[in-house]
Amino acid sequence: MNGVVTGIGQAATIGGTVTTGLVAGLFLAFSTAVMPGLGRADDRTFVVAMQAINVAILNPLFLTLFVAPLGFLAVAALTGPARWWVVAALVLYVANVAITQAGNIPLNDDALMAAGTPDGPAGWDAARSAFEDAWNRLHLVRTLALVASFACCVGALRAG
Repeated sequence: MNGVVTGIGQAATIGGTVTTGLVAGLFLAFSTAVMPGLGRADDRTFVVAMQAINVAILNPLFLTLFVAPLGFLAVAALTGPARWWVVAALVLYVANVAITQAGNIPLNDDALMAAGTPDGPAGWDAARSAFEDAWNRLHLVRTLALVASFACCVGALRAG
């Protein structure tokens, strides 16, 4: 029975590593390519593009990948080898979720999506100003948490 539990823990650690890596990669790409690229755009283009991205990202594949590490890492923390690495990965992943829920999503909904289609250049500038800097700061912190979580997952695989 103990071998089965260990096998489940190892499989969960692998699943947590893969899904955490995918989410970390997406967020890192956003930080290093998407947001700098949009940062060079005019206010209207920035707001319209971010509104479209916020709608597009709410799809079953992304939502599954975003939530999956929580389950995998929780199972691995209870049953897998290298538990302290996995617990650290889980805590960092939960930090990412908390930042997303408490910071990025409210900015998406209240500062960006609620802006609708502002009238005139001042409206686009106001919508962008209420969103961009705060969202980028929060996104950087959650991206760093995700990359650190992934590194802990890799540590768990190496130690286990």
